[in-house]
Amino acid sequence: MRALRCRATGDVPDMAVEDDIAEEPLGPRQVRIAVKAAGLNFPDLLMISGKYQVKPPFPFTPGLEAAGEITELGREVSSFAIGQRVLAITRHGGCHATSLAIDADRVVTIPSNMDYVQAACFPMVYGTAHFALTHRGQLQRGETLVVTGAAGGVGLAAVEVGKKLGGHVIAAASSAERLTVVQNYGADALIDYGTEDLNIRIKALTNGAGADVVLDSVGGDVFDSCVRAMNWEGRLLVVGFAAGRIPQMATNLILVKNYSVIGVAFGAQTERNPQGTSQRLAELLKWYEEGALRHMPIKIYSLDQAEDALNQMRAHRSTGKMALIME
Repeated sequence: MRALRCRATGDVPDMAVEDDIAEEPLGPRQVRIAVKAAGLNFPDLLMISGKYQVKPPFPFTPGLEAAGEITELGREVSSFAIGQRVLAITRHGGCHATSLAIDADRVVTIPSNMDYVQAACFPMVYGTAHFALTHRGQLQRGETLVVTGAAGGVGLAAVEVGKKLGGHVIAAASSAERLTVVQNYGADALIDYGTEDLNIRIKALTNGAGADVVLDSVGGDVFDSCVRAMNWEGRLLVVGFAAGRIPQMATNLILVKNYSVIGVAFGAQTERNPQGTSQRLAELLKWYEEGALRHMPIKIYSLDQAEDALNQMRAHRSTGKMALIME
């Protein structure tokens, strides 16, 4: 098989696409997938930089999500058939390759109206958004949800999932250009925090009350503003730190408004409860099949362009999602 292989991590990782790599032996409860497309995510950057929570042994192949066709079944697998179109999600990498051996409980069948590129870019962002807003944030119908970094993959997914759950969604992004991407995803209001004060605008759009739920994947100054824009008994969901600075906060602000700051570690949840994640993804895929979720905007690269794609992500030049195609 062909795969992107990382032999040393760092700010300039030792990484290249390699040919004629032997496939991993298939375990009894695993399936083998001929990968057609794989998603690119911010954790991939962390993994090849040596900053991710999971540090696979060298050489390793990054990539946390993929879609393709099942070509082989482990002897104990009865829930899938050869030839089925599926997506897969993993926490330990391995998806940026033409072949993937993975536990069957991390695999979900994809609907007939979803192509491989959309499927490959689906589980991480929609899974994160759904897990964050339901299991962690307990978003209720009619509550106000603020989504920061709304033009990114998780952000766009959160806007859609938030609307599906009945929230009043305020989408916030760093420029007017990025907000044009968000406009078609159902947000009730938009904030350009590149030119507007995020705290003031949230208060203005909520008649001074503040946000019931904030999903923040940006960190830095954006998080600092959200801390001051929470409603009574709100939930501030910490998803990531795309801005680079991991923020700290004064706990008196949590106390005086009786609100919660909640971590969202979807990858770790998937590791602890893969069956639950598969059920979550199956529900989301049903929404997609029914037309309740839109096509995610995706920029496509070949496997040989993987390093360039990751550099584009590092420079924050992308909106929506990025994918690698294997053919």
